[in-house]
Amino acid sequence: MAVQAESRAGWRLAASSASVIGRWRRRKRPMGPSCRSSAGAMWSAGRGRAAGPALVGLLLTLLVPGSGAAKTGAGLVTCGSVLKLFNTQHRVRLHSHDIKYGSGSGQQSVTGVEASDDANSYWRIRGGSEGGCPRGSPVRCGQAVRLTHVLTGKNLHTHHFPSPLSNNQEVSAFGEDGEGDDLDLWTVRCSGQHWEREAAVRFQHVGTSVFLSVTGEQYGSPIRGQHEVHGMSSANTHNTWKAMEGIFIKPSVDSSAGHDEL
Repeated sequence: MAVQAESRAGWRLAASSASVIGRWRRRKRPMGPSCRSSAGAMWSAGRGRAAGPALVGLLLTLLVPGSGAAKTGAGLVTCGSVLKLFNTQHRVRLHSHDIKYGSGSGQQSVTGVEASDDANSYWRIRGGSEGGCPRGSPVRCGQAVRLTHVLTGKNLHTHHFPSPLSNNQEVSAFGEDGEGDDLDLWTVRCSGQHWEREAAVRFQHVGTSVFLSVTGEQYGSPIRGQHEVHGMSSANTHNTWKAMEGIFIKPSVDSSAGHDEL
């Protein structure tokens, strides 16, 4: 009944038909070529069901004694934990929602938001399709993981499409019920043996080597003020992240493998 209680319910919230709800806009540079068409690039949104069932599992975990989860305090990030990721440079949390890009891949968009209380900013730490991340095991520096968006069941993903605002590499959410493809894998880059909750880390994409980044570009309507999230080829201040609010599975094993520099 621990953290896993909300997973399957949350992963079935995104199936939808699309409708056009607005145009891409930004507050900085003009839109790149990938966003221009005769009609202009459009957002589209699915009609997902209410997010309530997925959040119930999170609440139950907090209320049940001995559930094997902790909400606060220092420690290690572990497999199976549900958390929000905070970009330390631009002070936004990694976010997704049932709104698709109107250019590039057309997949579910990923953004950064300033709000700390948005349920669409929760991500679950999981291993690859072949496992390798048992529930409760500390995430090692240099380990490849999947980040699954709790409320839509899609995995953090990137590929060779330009991002709509900065023309860096597009980052999207992809897959169904937590299952996507090999482009959903991200290597945790940190100092020491394990990902510590108080430490800044980077996420480097296994397939294309880019780093998960934010550089400040902001969208207009219908998601005004949300920041573009994209992939950058170099490690820099724009791609450092820290674990914030969440449900952390207490470590169940002592892992001694690996050392990987940030």
